[in-house]
Amino acid sequence: MNFYEEEPQFRALLKELLDEEFFAYADRELLAFGEKCANEIDERARFTDREGQPKLIKFDAYGDDISEVWVNDGYRKTVEESYNAGIVGYVHKEIPELGRQGNYIYSFAQGYLLSQTEPGFYCPVTLTMATAYLLDQYASEELKEKFLPHVLATGETKLYEGATFLTERQGGSDVGANVVKAAQTANGYKIYGEKYFASNAGMCGVAMVLARKEGATSGTKGLTLFAVPWRKKDGKLNGIKIRRLKDKLGVRAVPSAEVEFDGAEAFVIGDPAKGFYYMMEALNLSRVCNTVASLGIMRRAYREGREYALKRDAFGKKLADFPMIKDSLVKMAVKLEVETRTVFKYLPLFEKVMRNEAGVSEKDIFLNRLYIALLKKESAEQAVHFAHEAIEMHGGNGYIEDFVTPRLLRDAQVLTVWEGTANILGLEVLRLMEKFGAGELFLEEMKERVVGLEGEYVDQVHGGIEQLEKLLLSLQTASHDHKTFHSKRVAELMVKIFESVNALEYAASGDERAQKVMEIYIEETWESGHEFNEQLKSVDYFDVVLALEKYEKETAI
Repeated sequence: MNFYEEEPQFRALLKELLDEEFFAYADRELLAFGEKCANEIDERARFTDREGQPKLIKFDAYGDDISEVWVNDGYRKTVEESYNAGIVGYVHKEIPELGRQGNYIYSFAQGYLLSQTEPGFYCPVTLTMATAYLLDQYASEELKEKFLPHVLATGETKLYEGATFLTERQGGSDVGANVVKAAQTANGYKIYGEKYFASNAGMCGVAMVLARKEGATSGTKGLTLFAVPWRKKDGKLNGIKIRRLKDKLGVRAVPSAEVEFDGAEAFVIGDPAKGFYYMMEALNLSRVCNTVASLGIMRRAYREGREYALKRDAFGKKLADFPMIKDSLVKMAVKLEVETRTVFKYLPLFEKVMRNEAGVSEKDIFLNRLYIALLKKESAEQAVHFAHEAIEMHGGNGYIEDFVTPRLLRDAQVLTVWEGTANILGLEVLRLMEKFGAGELFLEEMKERVVGLEGEYVDQVHGGIEQLEKLLLSLQTASHDHKTFHSKRVAELMVKIFESVNALEYAASGDERAQKVMEIYIEETWESGHEFNEQLKSVDYFDVVLALEKYEKETAI
């Protein structure tokens, strides 16, 4: 098995997005990584979930608090292989073989493959990416020299995984309620207080921590960002203790903890008055990673459902011979392909904004934030739906831990919570519309992209755009309660339009299969589906959409 090789549409998408030289390198590396993900990394992930979960070693033999986190050897091997492949490092530094810096597209392609087998570990990767971004973008040269080579390590020096500690018990999503303190001393700052949900605790070498300096204002404006090393130079804990590890429903590979700071040495990152602003930039990066993880789970769930349906005998036929099964698989395949394409085609804009490249406009910045909120919300919800569909495709077997499907559902559920729930993301969309006119910018962008496209499917998308225009007009004079109540509806309508436009552009390439994918997607998205329909298009397109001719050749070999 090879997760990369068996998905030619994703491979072709990367070829569109990367220049010829970079694609040749990425294609070769992803082939090797895709094979690892489908085999040995997958075996390690199953062991970690079932038998080898992280454990807190609170005290040593002398009764001293050492707050160490044990992880199994297979997990450590996955850590080594993933970081050495440059999943974080090559976003910020030169790829030796190419003689130039990598990019987020390649990193997210690696993350997509990794998340098909170990989305739990992709969380620490995400946190390390966020840590690398904050250090690279805002740290002093002295702090960059101190931490960045380790955070970006690809085997040449000791790796420091990263972490971002925001959540406190009394605050949760209300970060402005945070109370962790930063006390200034003659030698710098010391951190005191508790972070209630601290993922990658015990495994990180350095954590990005929001804390309030003495005398700072209340709310988010009074928060400063600090880099806090986990250990001192002598190897002892840096005034840090782990109270306990969280007993989570899923993503059991990542150690999430309650962490206490008692005089931890800390270093200010950037402008002390912009800590919350910096962390929100990192949060947007984490939201894209969350989206990529969701796509990975969607792909694995679809793959498991398809393979089972093609092999399983029931009532004298293969499951995949029944129209309802064909309909389910085709709709999963189409949604996955269009959503994956929408996310990855958007990434050049994300790269442009994150790197603050020349020519970045306010429109770019606001649309970037809007697309992140829309895609994170939609993909996380779809990951849960796809995992549910895969279980139902298997029937009773889908509920048994011998199969990967229960873990997919458990792991998917956290993606709707991490980096902002649907309610929080709906409020983010509302804020972007009210403060920055993101609704009008979105409409302008979508209308421009459908210019020149014609046909009944384009008309249906135009109808969706008109619905959104009316909804946004009504919200202009609505009460605050009505605005917040409808914010998720706005987000849901926007993402339908966004993905539909990408589907139309995909079909405009002239490829017959892309045309069929678009037709199914548009009809499923914009039609009510309750009328009697003599044409079973999803059944008729089954072989083409699932590329079964290619599958049959491979399985015969």
